[in-house]
Amino acid sequence: DEQHRFGVKQREALGNKGGKPHVLVMSATPIPRTLAIILYGELSVSNIDEMPSNRIPIKNCVVDTSYRPNAYKFINNQIKEGRQAYIICPMVEESEGLELENVKDYAKKLKEIYPPSVNIDILHGKMKPKQKDEIMKAFAEGEINILVSTTVVEVGVNVPNASVMMIENAERFGLASLHQLRGRVGRGKYQSYCIFMNTSDSKTAKERLDILNESNDGFVIANKDLKLRGQGDMFGTRQSGEMYFKLGDIIENSDILLMAVELSEEYMKNISKVNNGRLFENEFEKQAFMQKVEKQIKTCIETICL
Repeated sequence: DEQHRFGVKQREALGNKGGKPHVLVMSATPIPRTLAIILYGELSVSNIDEMPSNRIPIKNCVVDTSYRPNAYKFINNQIKEGRQAYIICPMVEESEGLELENVKDYAKKLKEIYPPSVNIDILHGKMKPKQKDEIMKAFAEGEINILVSTTVVEVGVNVPNASVMMIENAERFGLASLHQLRGRVGRGKYQSYCIFMNTSDSKTAKERLDILNESNDGFVIANKDLKLRGQGDMFGTRQSGEMYFKLGDIIENSDILLMAVELSEEYMKNISKVNNGRLFENEFEKQAFMQKVEKQIKTCIETICL
């Protein structure tokens, strides 16, 4: 589960456990390399695109820091209606040389803004497991109104009453992480909202965040992420980055790639009808064939790749 959180070598080691097991991977936002492998026909895919019953699509907005006071008012109104909110910061505490929001100082600032009746607490990875469990239990039971946290809440947290997710320095996070964080709200019957606070003037940062602003679909986000970051290495460990070819492009020519996959599968089905349903007479013949194919593939890669 959460396949995008594992490295290439980690997934390879898991896939080699036992006697060549079947491998099922799950991800709300597949990384560029995984999408590329799907396009090359090396990974079958099933897309679950239906929301659970009684769920309402999350409303998103990408804003700059001038909107922050309005965001605080909006969160306060949600609390008055009985809802709760997450506020995510990239740092646990202040770090010299990095002008990023941190959990500890942010919580102190909020306590000066909101009345004492609004209960604000913090959560981060440096806490002891028992303390983290106690805070999450209090938040789940509605005792905490605003939880200021790092990305430790990214997965495995289910609080249906939480309706607002506000992410500070959103441009500092990957699209997959942002999508996962957004998924912490919208888990109940109430309309939920995700506020991406963009503190960068970069055009690229705005374009990335606009992808999340326009879609709640993890596969749509992953496809656009592939276009932005590149597919990475098919035979290496880079999970993103450009891989140029002398002929063809994985994005522009994806329909041709998928057609090639379908034709090759059809060919293999037809050829397997020979030898009484067996493609090879014996294991030795099979291994010899596979070695020949592997050698041809490597030759093709050396010819096509720059």
